[in-house]
Amino acid sequence: MIKISNLSKSFTLHNQGAAVIPVMTGAHLSVAPGECLGLVGASGSGKSTLMRLIWGNYVAATGSILVGGVDVARAAPREIIALRRGTLGYVSQFLRVVPRVPTVDVVAEPLLTLGVAQSEARARAEHLLAQLNIPERLWSLSPTTFSGGEQQRVNIARGFVHPYPAMLLDEPTASLDAVNREVVLTLIEAAKARGAAIIGIFHDEAARARLCDRVVDVTQFSPAVPA
Repeated sequence: MIKISNLSKSFTLHNQGAAVIPVMTGAHLSVAPGECLGLVGASGSGKSTLMRLIWGNYVAATGSILVGGVDVARAAPREIIALRRGTLGYVSQFLRVVPRVPTVDVVAEPLLTLGVAQSEARARAEHLLAQLNIPERLWSLSPTTFSGGEQQRVNIARGFVHPYPAMLLDEPTASLDAVNREVVLTLIEAAKARGAAIIGIFHDEAARARLCDRVVDVTQFSPAVPA
């Protein structure tokens, strides 16, 4: 479902004499349907960079990123947008939404974009919000005023409201109490059971051990530091 071959990425620092900083080279990995792959490595080793390359926020220098048959490294913007709508889900660490939009509509929005009827989309959103212990009195309010943990749970509800065949999870259990952490782990296990291919960053070692079928240390893809 996800296959990465010979992937490399560098950044050009235009405000520092156009210095080129290589951050990844020769990355190879694959994730099958129903499999969860964990990314590990020291801070700055390239875990988040790899996730953003797969999501299409960064442009690869070389290589291919196949997600459901679409090469994100070469796809046109409209193809990436279509991929994100129906195939590739992403739960980031931070909730970014338009202010004043009710929480239930924030969660339902991915379904509405796919043409799901509003009543069904809202019902599915409400079910997830309840499952993630967001009080019903908050559903009509904007999540921009919520606590960090509440915002994270809204972000998770939004990411799981549609059964994406492939998913990217960036620290999905961070800042959660034990009860809600268990809910999120159960959601991820259910996604695996239905056949989703998942790549995740889990600093929570117990969660990583429970969920991940394999781990990849991205440090191996970092360019060698000159002696």
